[in-house]
Amino acid sequence: MIACLGEALIDFKGSSGLHFSGFYGGSPYNVAIAAARLGAKTSFIGQVSSDFFGQSLRRYLQQNSVDTTYLLEHPAPSTLGFVTIDSHNQTHWSFMAQGAADTLYDPQPRPNLDQQYLQFGSISLLHDPTRASILELIKAHHQRSVIVLDPNCRPSLTPDRQAYLQNLGTWLEYVHIIKLSDQDLAWLEPNKTHKELADAWLARGLQLVVVTKGERGSSFYLPDAPPLEIAATPAHVVDTVGAGDTFTAALMVGLLEAGFERHNLGQIDTASLEPIARFASQAAALNCTKSGCQPPLRAEISRAEI
Repeated sequence: MIACLGEALIDFKGSSGLHFSGFYGGSPYNVAIAAARLGAKTSFIGQVSSDFFGQSLRRYLQQNSVDTTYLLEHPAPSTLGFVTIDSHNQTHWSFMAQGAADTLYDPQPRPNLDQQYLQFGSISLLHDPTRASILELIKAHHQRSVIVLDPNCRPSLTPDRQAYLQNLGTWLEYVHIIKLSDQDLAWLEPNKTHKELADAWLARGLQLVVVTKGERGSSFYLPDAPPLEIAATPAHVVDTVGAGDTFTAALMVGLLEAGFERHNLGQIDTASLEPIARFASQAAALNCTKSGCQPPLRAEISRAEI
């Protein structure tokens, strides 16, 4: 029902000095794990290395019941990401991705998919041939699948902001839902308010714009409706890595369970969206109670007291 397209990598989270702990990562990869844990039939589409890290990434998908039918393998090394959090709770990333397996995704022929939702974004959109391959896939499927984009911007990896904005304009031609953080928006359009940018994107055909704002909650923008503001779910925060990915997964799962697919996506209204938005907020909050991206199981949400 849900397919996530993009990078699969190993995140190394720093504690002090050069002490790091490894976690499975990559934004679309995290979304796939989170969606599967929430009960959705989920596939991951991309490419992993034949090295130790790549094989571990594949096993972890399978252990979480994520379908790997369309997961390719390549002898190039795995992408490694390093993340640290400073005293101001700001996250800093560094990636070793040049020539890595997930950046060389170029399936021939392109897969023909039947999932209701296709999600993509993050650093997989910074490198060809993976970027071009994903664009071709969303072009081929946007008439029958709901296309969901989470840019998950990485300014340190994007030296040419104007080129990125031009690419974003192309991607948005095929996107129905965009979810992004307030930090993403501050980098993309520093001179526009969230509502101004959301209104512009809705006017060009998007059906839903979602902005997450950490402890300040999240905002949901629909065409011809006032914004829906959702407070953040209270939680004892251990780590925010993967919270946005878990939010995206829960949003898609909630929309699917409410019956929203490509043919009726335009019928979403504030009343039907509010419980879905609260579900996404709760899932993201639960992820933050653990170190690294560790999305909750559906049962954990049902019994959570956070």
